[in-house]
Amino acid sequence: MMPPPASRTAGTPTPDSPPRDPRTAVLRGLANRCPNCGEGQLLQGFLTVNAECDHCQAPLGRYPAADGPAFFTMTIMLLVLIPLLGIVWTVWRPEPLTLLAITGIIMTLMTLALLRLIKGAFIGYLWANNEQDRGA
Repeated sequence: MMPPPASRTAGTPTPDSPPRDPRTAVLRGLANRCPNCGEGQLLQGFLTVNAECDHCQAPLGRYPAADGPAFFTMTIMLLVLIPLLGIVWTVWRPEPLTLLAITGIIMTLMTLALLRLIKGAFIGYLWANNEQDRGA
């Protein structure tokens, strides 16, 4: 058996490598960990993807999340909005502007928290299926 070419990067699957487990990769992404080793950080700052894992040198920057995480976050938050409006209105009966302020603050905070989690999970899923940007 020949060793892989020197141009291969750590974390890049070879034809004889075992299949990647999507569930493990998504869970590691949710925890802001490298989907390959589970040790290095996936995101730096709030939403910036590390170019490569500090621990295993897997090319994390090659997995383009693009608008996927934003789409899933908006979909989830819009499904949460209607019950949230109903609950706040039923329990407290606030004035319309107060209702807007309460739901606006809650939705903003939930969106910001959820967006980071979904982006990590999304990149983990892309990594597990080797859906990388070939040009990066």
